[in-house]
Amino acid sequence: MTPTAATLLHCGRHRLDLSYPRVMGILNVTPDSFSDGGRYVMRDEALRHAETMLAEGAAIIDVGGESTRPGATPTTVQQELDRVIPVVEFLVRELDALVSVDTSSPEVMREAAESGAGMINDVRALRRPGAIETAARYGLPVCLMHMLGEPEDMQQAPHYDEPVEQAVLRFLEARVIACEAGGVRREQLLLDPGFGFAKTTEHNLRLLKRLSALAKLELPLMVGMSRKSMIGKVLGRAVEERLHGGLALSSLAVDRGARLIRVHDVAPHVDAINMTWSVLQEGTEL
Repeated sequence: MTPTAATLLHCGRHRLDLSYPRVMGILNVTPDSFSDGGRYVMRDEALRHAETMLAEGAAIIDVGGESTRPGATPTTVQQELDRVIPVVEFLVRELDALVSVDTSSPEVMREAAESGAGMINDVRALRRPGAIETAARYGLPVCLMHMLGEPEDMQQAPHYDEPVEQAVLRFLEARVIACEAGGVRREQLLLDPGFGFAKTTEHNLRLLKRLSALAKLELPLMVGMSRKSMIGKVLGRAVEERLHGGLALSSLAVDRGARLIRVHDVAPHVDAINMTWSVLQEGTEL
């Protein structure tokens, strides 16, 4: 398939072709993330892990310095900068990697962009003061995610007065409008429905089943369900036992239109996603 303007993202000196599904590898440099907190806080460990994920087929590495697990306590901007920026600089310089930065802080966005990052991944959808202006200034692709409240309180009895997929659609549509009004170009936006953020297991399952409803916005979809509690609650699996359930969810997401899959375990997801895509494209010219 030939990439179109809607599926070819300009990420600094890199280009990300989303005319077919790609994998984003997660690199948490936090001490308290729900799945791998503390494992990659040292620069050498982070570099080795990123190198492995790229070799396994990750198209982009997502570096996060603030845990957004349910109940997480806020991180200061300086803590986030100290964790994230040296890793971004190292990955760009040593691996020439396409790096995304998982942040809501305009200060981190600015420093990451100037350090060579190629994408901003914001769980708060550029709602912090100055975030839209910073994103517009640097012109990098931005992923806008749906979340109600903040990580410390988002899972306290989440409730929606309408079907969850409609609530997510309306929220993301409003954020796209706000971003465009602030100077962020529409063709540089991606959308994330926010699985596990202010949603019960039932909300998550319904949202995935109806994920194609978000196609109305005609923007690339990113999903992240890797190792999340929805798998544990359905299958009764601990965090380290959720790979197989996550592969099923990622394949279903691709079937429903997702083009960027954010995961911890890159190699098996690359295989599952490529196999799913081959079936979906059967009889068409790849």
